[in-house]
Amino acid sequence: MERGPAPALRRLRIRLVPVSLCAAALSVFALAGAPAGSGAPAGSPTRAPAIAGQPAGAPTNLPHFSDNRPHAELAAAIADAMTDEELLAQTLMFGWAGLDPSPLVTSWVAERSLGSIKVFGWNTDNTQKVAESVTLLQKKAAEGRFGIPLFVATDQEGGWIRHIKGRTSETPGNLAIGASGVPADAWYSGYYISRELAALGINLNFAPTVDLYTDHESTIIGPRSFGEDPESAGILGASFMAGSREAGVLTTAKHFPGHGDTGSDSHGKLPVIDIDKKTFAERELVPFRRMIQAGVPAIMSGHLSFPRITPNGEPATFSKKLLTALLREELKFTGLIITDDIMMNGATSWAGSVSKAVQLALEAGNDIVESSTTPGFYDALWVNNIERMKRSEAFRSRVRDAAYRIIRAKLDYFKSGSAVPIFPDLDNIDERIPDPEGKQFFLSLAARSVTVVRNESLPLQADPTKKMLIASSFPEFLSAGRTRYPDANVSGINGQLFRMARASDTVIVSLASESEVPFVRDLQWSGANIVIVSLLSPVLLDRVPWAKNAIAVYSYAPDSFRAAFASIAGDFEPRGIMPLKDVQ
Repeated sequence: MERGPAPALRRLRIRLVPVSLCAAALSVFALAGAPAGSGAPAGSPTRAPAIAGQPAGAPTNLPHFSDNRPHAELAAAIADAMTDEELLAQTLMFGWAGLDPSPLVTSWVAERSLGSIKVFGWNTDNTQKVAESVTLLQKKAAEGRFGIPLFVATDQEGGWIRHIKGRTSETPGNLAIGASGVPADAWYSGYYISRELAALGINLNFAPTVDLYTDHESTIIGPRSFGEDPESAGILGASFMAGSREAGVLTTAKHFPGHGDTGSDSHGKLPVIDIDKKTFAERELVPFRRMIQAGVPAIMSGHLSFPRITPNGEPATFSKKLLTALLREELKFTGLIITDDIMMNGATSWAGSVSKAVQLALEAGNDIVESSTTPGFYDALWVNNIERMKRSEAFRSRVRDAAYRIIRAKLDYFKSGSAVPIFPDLDNIDERIPDPEGKQFFLSLAARSVTVVRNESLPLQADPTKKMLIASSFPEFLSAGRTRYPDANVSGINGQLFRMARASDTVIVSLASESEVPFVRDLQWSGANIVIVSLLSPVLLDRVPWAKNAIAVYSYAPDSFRAAFASIAGDFEPRGIMPLKDVQ
């Protein structure tokens, strides 16, 4: 197995990659470095393109989003004309429970000029319904005093994290891209994922995750990461961003300043990452520097404590030192800073309340505060922060600055000519999702990512004189195996597995979670030839060091199962490189 720094940088393997991908690989860094549309400079006669579905001009003397003025000037005029309530609402992003947007979130958009919404995995698996919900809320936004469109966000990282399910592509994910080592794979992953989001009217993706997989026991980041090499993560993240931009979707590097070196989950408690300043600067920050240099439009702050970096150990979300002094001033980031869900215990446990968390997040330098739920119209989140705006000129100025940044970013984006349409085409959703070209690409990526970790007897040819057992917790894995080996028996990973293995000559078994390890470990005494297929994190292979045949595919997408069995059968030579050190 290869060792040493930045394995993904040593070579670009383009076998199995269509010719068009090769051209993309050559241009990916130019694309990644191209600045986002900045709009017309002050005094320029340039006219922004009209926005479909919006009125041609403002109905009153108020500045209007559709006005043909330089973006900086128009954003300032709108922010100056806003009430305190409108300024604060522009900085908020809300999700909702259930299938349809609730009357409450609709009222926030229509009556208070809410700035952004987020579609979560719990809303619906019906992609048509997602597009209809986006259309409804964007129409309400267009009818507002200033006609400011919504940022519509979701988490569609690829692989494990896929909030918009239904017909959308199931993809191999970031760790598979790290194993392929091909920047074009990151570019096209971002591109095809974003084409599907664009069809639904989703214009902001909370991806890519550029956290490093340095804590191998972590289950919160794990295969969401590109690997543990900082430079590789930065390059692949920038490539994902560039592909997404080509499809018209804005991206978000997360979770600043790095969530990889902890096994704790900020949904439940505040993770503490006890690393020194040198490690922090030379490891955690490297991917974010790369993303900033490439022009990433947004960065998500994490509910993460770095006690040796910030003496009082506050979450990065609330740290002016990390977000303003470091991210804005030292790293020169000029895009939007967006919080992770402010409802997480990692934030509220420190702040003491949600309303205080919103205040601290804005004061630290965040521009958009994300909340997975919709607060009531007179919730403390709202009342307390409006009152603070009236009492504190410094706080009002910070909220106004955040609102200005958001409006300016929206002007630059929606008037760029390459943005996702505000109103999705409801008649063509099924034709665009899953993306027809993306289906072929993701299968080829799955094949490029297959990594042989141990090999004594691979490949395996079908032998009618030998008894084979295929075992997995995933029905799609069993189906893919039976397609390749029609005479094989199948089993779940349960108490029956050992008995069935003893009656078999060969067992191909998947390993996806810690709970499966005891059942798989027992197979060493079965007398059968064991082949382990690691799904998701390959770290679990360390629990079964006795296994002499093991491959990693980094995903539970059906394409990854097909690629695994094709490689086991010898259809192609797997060339993926393990993106984690010391896994063997």
